[in-house]
This record gives sequence, C-alpha cells and structure tokens, in this order.
Amino acid sequence: MRNLLRKELLLSMHPTAPIFLILSMMLIIPNYTYYVVFFYTGLAVFFTCLNGRENNDVFYTLTLPIAKKDIVKSRFAFVILLQLAQIIIAIPFAIIRQNLPVPGNKVGMNANITLFGISLIMLGLFNYIFFKIYYKDVNKVGTAFVKSTIAISVYIVIAETCAHVVPFVRDYLNTKDPQYLTYKLIVLAAGIIIYAFLTHVVYKKSVKAFESFDL
Repeated sequence: MRNLLRKELLLSMHPTAPIFLILSMMLIIPNYTYYVVFFYTGLAVFFTCLNGRENNDVFYTLTLPIAKKDIVKSRFAFVILLQLAQIIIAIPFAIIRQNLPVPGNKVGMNANITLFGISLIMLGLFNYIFFKIYYKDVNKVGTAFVKSTIAISVYIVIAETCAHVVPFVRDYLNTKDPQYLTYKLIVLAAGIIIYAFLTHVVYKKSVKAFESFDL
C-alpha cells in the first residue's frame, strides 16, 4: 500500500495539483465565492484520472501483482491527502482574510469556520458522485467529472444563497470568528462526519464496481 501511494504521489498525480493547492491564497480576495477554492481540488482529481487514462496508468497498475481493491484504496488515499492538504493550507489565508481592514464577503460566506465545514460536505459530495461513476468505467472520466461538477455547482449556489436569505446562516454562521463559535464548530463537526461518511461509502462502492470491471 505504501508503494502504491508513493506511485500516486510521484507518478500519477497531475502537475497542476500542487498549483491548485497554492490557489488557497484566493481566500484573501475580497468579495469572492470562496467555495471555488475547494473546487480546484476536484479539478486536480479529474486531471489526475484523465492523465491516467491517457497514459494507460490503470492498465499498467493492473499488470502488477496487487489486488484491484488496493488500486482503489491508494487512489482514495491520494485524494483524501490532497483534499485535506487544501483545507490545511487554506486555514492561514482564511485567518489573514478575517484580519484585513476590509468589509466582509458581500458575495456569500466569509472565510470562517463555517466555510470549512460546508466545503468538507461539498468535497464529500464530489467524491461520492465522481468515483461512483468513474470506477464503473475508468475510461469515462469526463462523464464522472461533468456530473459531479454540476452537482457541486448547484450546491455552491444554494450555499451562497443561504448566506444571504436564511437568517440563521446570515446572522450567526456568516460572521467573523470567533463570534458564535459553538454554532460554527457544530457545522465543522458535521462537515467532517459527512465528508468521512460519503467518502467511505463511495470507497466501498468503488471497490465493488472496479472488481467487476473488465478493462
């Protein structure tokens, strides 16, 4: 498993992935849809899977003396590491944004604890839709990305709308930290749980689908 994860990081990962991690700096942009920052992680996953298809990475890996489920496990481990890295790198920029002498985000959610909780749910939703489709046929990576992108785009629109029209979200969750910290920590905890649940469920489904897939 360690060698497979090393392969994912050194050979399979698309070169744009580290660049997208740096885009966490976009959290300091005034009046911006900050959920887009975390969308780039999904784009990096798509490019990695697409690059793997073009380079016959899956076919090559299947020729190795390893189980199909280990191939899926290593890809999920890579994706989780990438997504958590995006979250961790984004934290200091969220802190900087909150301390800038400018008004809050007029577009939607501020760069606060709530943003991270809701973004984790978004990443879990992306994982669920993308990999549920992808591992049924690894050649149809474009279909998986289009459907998952549509889903999280709708999710972002709803989340940003709630920041304006839902009183509880607007007045309690969309505020600077540490205001209403308890509510925000509940959202963060819910985000972690939902992200872990959706990712775990789709991992099980992906293993089952990939084991029955005949390349």
